[in-house]
Amino acid sequence: MKFVVTVISLLLWSPFAFAQVNYDADLISPQLRSRANSCIRNEEITVDMRAPDNVIRLQKKVITVFNENGDDDARMVIAYDKNTSIKGIKGEIYNAAGILTSKFNQSNFSDVSAADGFSLFIDSRLKLFNPSVNQYPYTVSYEIEIRNKQNLIIRDWMPAMENNISVEKSTYTFISKPADEVRIKTQHYKGEPIETIDEKQKKQVWSITNHAATKAEPYSPDPERYLTKVQIAPQQFYYYRHNGTYNNWQDLGKWVYDDLLKERMALPPATMQTIKELVKDDINEKDKARKIYKYLQEKTRYISVQIGIGGFQPVAASEVDRLGYGDCKALVNYMQSLLKAAEIESYYCVVEAGSLKRNVDQAFASMGQGNHIILCMPLQGDTTWLECTNQKIPFGFLSDFTDDRTVFACTPTGGKLLKTPKLGTQNNLQVRKAALSIGQDGNVTGKINTLFSGAQYDNRESIIDQPLAEQRKLLKNAYNIDNIDFTNVGFSQKKEINPQLTEDLKLSIRNYAPINGDKMYLQLNAFNIQPTIQELLNRTLPVYINRGFTDEDTIEFDLPENVKTELVLIEDKNFNNAFGKYIRKVSKDGTKLTYYRKLVLNDGTFAPEKYAEFSKFINDVNIADHLKLVLNLK
Repeated sequence: MKFVVTVISLLLWSPFAFAQVNYDADLISPQLRSRANSCIRNEEITVDMRAPDNVIRLQKKVITVFNENGDDDARMVIAYDKNTSIKGIKGEIYNAAGILTSKFNQSNFSDVSAADGFSLFIDSRLKLFNPSVNQYPYTVSYEIEIRNKQNLIIRDWMPAMENNISVEKSTYTFISKPADEVRIKTQHYKGEPIETIDEKQKKQVWSITNHAATKAEPYSPDPERYLTKVQIAPQQFYYYRHNGTYNNWQDLGKWVYDDLLKERMALPPATMQTIKELVKDDINEKDKARKIYKYLQEKTRYISVQIGIGGFQPVAASEVDRLGYGDCKALVNYMQSLLKAAEIESYYCVVEAGSLKRNVDQAFASMGQGNHIILCMPLQGDTTWLECTNQKIPFGFLSDFTDDRTVFACTPTGGKLLKTPKLGTQNNLQVRKAALSIGQDGNVTGKINTLFSGAQYDNRESIIDQPLAEQRKLLKNAYNIDNIDFTNVGFSQKKEINPQLTEDLKLSIRNYAPINGDKMYLQLNAFNIQPTIQELLNRTLPVYINRGFTDEDTIEFDLPENVKTELVLIEDKNFNNAFGKYIRKVSKDGTKLTYYRKLVLNDGTFAPEKYAEFSKFINDVNIADHLKLVLNLK
C-alpha cells in the first residue's frame, strides 16, 4: 500500500534541448568521482503549474555510471495513470569517451502494472527502461515531458536521491501564477531560491553544483534526513474532480475524511445486525473490538485492489463485505465501519510502513507522505492499534512494520498526528535455552527452546505454516550451521497484544566438535554470533540504531566421558556502555558445561565521533562470541 510518488525513485527527464556537451567521463573532477557509483552531470527540472488541473513537468537528466553499483541510478521508471499522461520520452547512451552509441524512445520501454504486493497505487502503471550497458563508465541522457491533471501532489526535488551519487549540476524551477499560494520546505539547502515575478507568473529556482557523493556508512540515519530536498504543496488543489484547500495536517485530514472516506462507510443492514449480535453480551469496548477484529480476519483477506480516486480512496465497505477482500485502505475502512456499527470510535491512519522507522513530517503536511493504512481506536484512554491486512497478526499488535512513528489520522474533526507504540529493547526478545550432548566422535544431539517477542516475534513467521520438509530447510538457513539437521519441529504462539512465539526443536549436528589427535575443539556459542562491522577512521554521519533488542542464550553441554574436564577454565566477559551491554559466562559442574550469553543493543542516535566506540563494542562482542575451547581427551 504505497503512494507511488514516495515509493519509486522516479527519474523523469524533459524534452527541452541542452547545448551540445562533451560527455567524456574523464572530464568529471576527482572530487565528484570520489565515493560515487554515478555522477549526475546535468539535470534541469521545470514544474509549470499553469492551473490546478494542468501541471507540466519538463525534465532532462544526464548521468554517468562508474560501476555496476550505479546501474540502478540510470534505470528509468516513470509512473502514470488516468491523471498523468506521458507526452514524450527520448534518450541517448554514450560510451566512456562520450561517443554516442545508441538512442531510445518510448517504444523501447516496457509497460507494467505498478502493483507490488502492497502498493496503494494499483491502478497506476510504470514505464521501465534499463540501459543494459556492461562497459564502464557510460553516460545516459533522458528527456521527458509529463502532464498532470492535478496539483495535490508536486514531487519533491532531491538532486541526489541516495548515497554514493555525486552531482555536477542540478536545477529545479517551479512556476506558478503570482496569486497562487504554496507552502515550501527546504532541507539542507544553502541560501535562498532565485525568484522572479511578473504579471503572468512567479518563478523560483533552486540549484546545486559540484556536490560530492555522500559515503554510505553502516548504522546511518535514513538518507532522506540529511540529503538536499525541496518540498512544495499548493494551498488550493484539484484532484480527480475534487477541489480542496489545506495549510496543515488538520485541514488535510478533514478533506480526506469528508471527500474520500465518509461516503464509503455504509454497511448492509444484515451485517450491522450481525455485529450488534456478536458483541451484545460484552460491556467493555476493547472486548467488543477484539471480537470484531476476529470477525474481520476470518471474513476477509488482503489483496492488491485499486478502485477509487488516484490510490487514496478506499473501496466502499459494502463492497468489501460482499467480496471478502480489499487492500489496506479498503480493509481499514471496512473495520472502521464494523466498529462504528458497535458504536466504537476509530481513526483511519496514514503511516510510512517498513522496518526502517519513518515519521510523517509534523511541520509539513502533504498528501505524498505515507505508504500504508492502519487503524487507531482511542478506547477511552486505552489506545489500541490494528493492522487490518494480516489474518494472523494478534489483536492490538503492530509489529516492527509500523511501530514507533508519527502517523496521520483522518477524523471527522480534521487531521491529527499520533504516535504508534514502540517495541522497546527490553521487549524485543530472543531467549534461547539449549541442552546439547556431545558424543565421543564430536557429533551433537539435543533440543532447543527459543522464545521470540516484540520486534522479534515475526522471526519465524515465514516458517510456521510450511510443511515439515520446508520448515527443516528454512531452519537450516536460519541457523546456518554445517551438518545441522532437525528431527522434530514445533511452534506455539500466544496471540496477545504483547505476543510470544515459542520454537521447540530436536536436532543433530554432525562433527560439531571436531577431533584432532588428543584434542576436541568446541565452539560454545553455537547459534547466535554477532557479525562484525566496518571500522571507519573519518565517520561523517551520526550513528543510528533503528531498533534495540535483547538476546539471551543458555546452552548446557553434556561433555563426553573422555574429556579431561578439570582443565576447562574460562574467563567471563562483561561490556557495558551507552550502546548496550554484553555478558558471557561459562561454568562447569562435572561433565556439564554451561554457556550463558546476553546481548542488549539500545536504539538511538549518537554523534559521529561515537562510531569508533560503537564499532569496538560490536567487534569485541564478535570476538567474545567466537570463543572456542580446546579440550584435552583422556
